[in-house]
Amino acid sequence: MARARKSALTRSSPIRDRAPEVMRRLKEEYPDAKVALHFSNPLEMLVATILSAQCTDERVNQVTRTLFEKYRKPEDYLKVPESELAADIKPTGFFNQKARAIRGACAKLIHDYGGEVPQTMAELITLPGVARKTANIVQGNSYPDRHRRDPDAGIAVDTHVRRVSQRLGFTSNSDPDKIEKDLMAIIPRRDWFPFTYVLIEHGRRVCKAPTPRCEVCPVSDLCPSSRV
Repeated sequence: MARARKSALTRSSPIRDRAPEVMRRLKEEYPDAKVALHFSNPLEMLVATILSAQCTDERVNQVTRTLFEKYRKPEDYLKVPESELAADIKPTGFFNQKARAIRGACAKLIHDYGGEVPQTMAELITLPGVARKTANIVQGNSYPDRHRRDPDAGIAVDTHVRRVSQRLGFTSNSDPDKIEKDLMAIIPRRDWFPFTYVLIEHGRRVCKAPTPRCEVCPVSDLCPSSRV
């Protein structure tokens, strides 16, 4: 892990001045940052993202390895009793709520979208169990070209993005929608989707909860929360 570089900037510099250098260093540190969930089509991306709530991506991938062999299209999730689907996804936690969300989303896909996962943010957030975070993840990974030009697209704010952006001083908010707006005002549009995963990787490897590894952080000299 690279140590912090010397810079004319400091952790008390205005965020508009610090942000470009923070982004440059973090992108350099995590050049291969990308989604950790395994999927081969938009429906699998949608289901995996719903399952990832309050669950590790590793556990989700363990579950979907067999889940996606059994359920291949929206109709498959509705053919079995809800209790059977809940049992199949039980290791991901909150399985009853997630089963209802998945079945509700699949019913909506069949009824309103011809069985296909829609491409726009406006349509995605109409699906049960899908708020902006999930919609951004599904759209960005399944339909990257649409995400780049969709006026409603933004930045997926998960627990890592929230924690890291707060510690870096990119936002003082705790509400995900407000954090997203703050980040969208700082981060260039072209970086909205890829930089989401840079922040996630940094949160997983270095800026951990509850104790960050500030001594090996590449942006510790620019972070107002640094303990170094």
